[in-house]
Amino acid sequence: MSKIYIIHENNEWTAPLIEELKALQLPYEDWFIDKGVLDLSQAPPEGIFYNRMSASSHTREHRYAAEYTASILAWLEGHGRKVLNTSRALQLEVSKVLQYTSLNAHGIRTPKTVAAVGKEEIIKAAQSFNGSFITKHNRGGKGLGVQLFQNIEALKAYVYGPEFDEPIDGITLIQEYIKSPDSFITRCEFIGGKFVYAVQVDTSKGFQLCPADACQIGDTFCPVGVTQKPKFKIVEGFINPILDKYAHFLEANSIHIAGIEFITDEHGEIYTYDVNTNTNYNSDAEAIAGISGMGTIAKYLGSELKVQY
Repeated sequence: MSKIYIIHENNEWTAPLIEELKALQLPYEDWFIDKGVLDLSQAPPEGIFYNRMSASSHTREHRYAAEYTASILAWLEGHGRKVLNTSRALQLEVSKVLQYTSLNAHGIRTPKTVAAVGKEEIIKAAQSFNGSFITKHNRGGKGLGVQLFQNIEALKAYVYGPEFDEPIDGITLIQEYIKSPDSFITRCEFIGGKFVYAVQVDTSKGFQLCPADACQIGDTFCPVGVTQKPKFKIVEGFINPILDKYAHFLEANSIHIAGIEFITDEHGEIYTYDVNTNTNYNSDAEAIAGISGMGTIAKYLGSELKVQY
């Protein structure tokens, strides 16, 4: 029997999707990819394959999960299986350099970014920036390596100090700091290549912006009598010309499900800085808005399975 196969390495992030698949009584199989054996002489099973591999998989002691997934996707695609978030999507997931070059090719503005390998080269690269700048990992996820610096001396203290966070692929990005006048970024969610909703994310407390419920432990705590604004808020009726550019970008790169993040500066200019093909959702924000990202994905997967088989 044909099934929906979920390729991933994080049970907590995938659990909400499995609940939705069960509710719809859709046949599925969980492929937890951290290690395994791939026999290239065998044909893959019948079904559709949803790639949810994360760029941050190495932080959960799954060092080669992304590389192994690339092999699996090549095998599946070589046999003509339907893959949602293809090999190309995985390439962009694990490299912001590839993200930015492709976004730029589709007329989507990104912040000025310089890639550097080596500590001296990081310092040299930062000298081309005027004003504040940030560092981040080329292979990121979860805000890995994101640090804000006001000057070169502060960067030197970090790079040559004990707190320096070495990227898993050795590539550090130095990027101009785009300041939001309202201290939030916007994340646009697409499923099946179609826009679903936009969510505003409060950045006043840092760059750890993962919306998954498993990432939010402790975020809602506040003293008695103090009102705290939600970190995630879905924007009702969001409309912006950038959405059409995002849709074309996703289609061109064979990305079926993704969250794309942008920040708006004080002049109203939009800068896109992240494409997350392992997108997660915040249940509190969705409950208020009356929408379910994982529920929408489950229905989409069910429709794709029906079309294929």
